[in-house]
Amino acid sequence: MKRDVRIADWKPTPEQVKLVSEVVKSGRLTYGNMHRKFEKKFARLHGKKYAIFMNSGTSALQCALHYYKETLGWKDGDEIIIPAVTFVATVNVVLHERLKPVLVDIDPLDYNIDPELIEDALTANTRAIMPVSLLGYPCQIDKIMKIARRFNLKVIEDDCETMFVKYKGKPVGQQADIAVYSSYLAHLISTGVGGILATNDEKAEKYIRSLIWHGRDNRYLNIDDIKKLKVEERAHITFRFDKVGYSYRLTEMEAALGLGELSRYKEIIKKRQWNARYLTKHLSKFLIELPIIRKGAEHAFMFYPIIVWSYRDKLAAFLESKGIQTRLIMPLTNQPVYEKLFKEIDYPNAKFVNNSGLLLPCHQFLKKEDLDWIVKAFEDYFL
Repeated sequence: MKRDVRIADWKPTPEQVKLVSEVVKSGRLTYGNMHRKFEKKFARLHGKKYAIFMNSGTSALQCALHYYKETLGWKDGDEIIIPAVTFVATVNVVLHERLKPVLVDIDPLDYNIDPELIEDALTANTRAIMPVSLLGYPCQIDKIMKIARRFNLKVIEDDCETMFVKYKGKPVGQQADIAVYSSYLAHLISTGVGGILATNDEKAEKYIRSLIWHGRDNRYLNIDDIKKLKVEERAHITFRFDKVGYSYRLTEMEAALGLGELSRYKEIIKKRQWNARYLTKHLSKFLIELPIIRKGAEHAFMFYPIIVWSYRDKLAAFLESKGIQTRLIMPLTNQPVYEKLFKEIDYPNAKFVNNSGLLLPCHQFLKKEDLDWIVKAFEDYFL
């Protein structure tokens, strides 16, 4: 017997089908009411004034860096602090902006950047810290913000894998200068592709919204803006560009899916947390390390992370043979593309997680039978 227990899944709700159908019937595919409603609600849920919906979390990270580099006069080669365990997008955007990524090892309890190690990595060329809230668990942003303010650094919080949960009573991303989230398929909410940049900075919002529209004049970013222009201005303003920008926009279809996701976000997080509690209860008898949640923090459980030590790969292969998809927790330092870039520095905690970390399914579409199948597979392997 074999079940199909996927590491991630997605199913539309009737509301999402209805909202997408409304978009199709309207004939309006470009930025409109679906975008405005989604952005406004997402910003409010994360304690921010503004949210910008675009084609990926990666693009949102790049836009944040680009904005600060252009407006604050950062130079090529200036340094950005990032954790040694994160998805490649975090370091790629730093390199694309011709900045220098400086890796800091992780806290072995939560796999996020260790705030106690950040100050030792700072130099006169450090310009920002880009902490990551990995796998659904918020980074220790209060400690990070104290360091950033003391050294006059910007904080761009990569929350692509974490949203809706709180850290010490505040929504994840609220305290950072700019926070970035992802709605790609395997994430907590899904719009197929997508990312959200959130901030309280009005100047950043205006600049970045223009940036994703090819650098277009802010006075005309969508067809509704034509009403704000005088008749004699329209020919000159509608195709006027004042910066070198990108095409990072999405359609109303993705925004409609996102709006539908926000109507069930509580259900999504509640079910993932229930799944995690169930797995913790039934896997605690095995020789593995289970997730630890600090006091005052909440976990969204994009995945369920465990530490398996020396037999990780054998266990992963066994679970896959039972139809249970898994993923490894992989740091940047073991990627072939970065070997030359980071090989001279030792990151012991990142290395340990790379050798021992394993991710299990924890998404909201799992049935109790799926969870029991995971538990039984562990029993078959260990007992």
